[in-house]
Amino acid sequence: MREPTGVDPSVIASQYVAADYFQAYSVVGMLAVVGVLFVAVAFGAGRLLRPVVPTPEKLMTYECGVDPVGEGWAHTQVRYYVYAFLYVIFAVDSIFLFPWATVFAADGYGATTLVEMFIFLGFLAVGLLYAYKKGVLTWT
Repeated sequence: MREPTGVDPSVIASQYVAADYFQAYSVVGMLAVVGVLFVAVAFGAGRLLRPVVPTPEKLMTYECGVDPVGEGWAHTQVRYYVYAFLYVIFAVDSIFLFPWATVFAADGYGATTLVEMFIFLGFLAVGLLYAYKKGVLTWT
């Protein structure tokens, strides 16, 4: 027999669920606060412990150990960035080959993943062909 307390048991259960929910997020919040405090203490300690002796040499712009001469503007070859961009594209795309090989080895997924990978490699080939036709891959 139920005791006549006047409180619905489902309300009490939902309060426990809400308390558990917010307790889990309070742990994440406390971890974030500890992380921010750790960084703040580290920067503060570095500021207090480092020597501060500004000299003209220290305030001068530094570039690869060479004293800066002339203006800060310089011409840059865009094609080097294009090579780097193409490298990043193909390096990231090659990462997708490893999970594909794992799924391809599983039973029941062979034909589907094989077709998907050839479509994927087709897109890569079209991109490489486009770069070749635009003359991006010629080194001058």
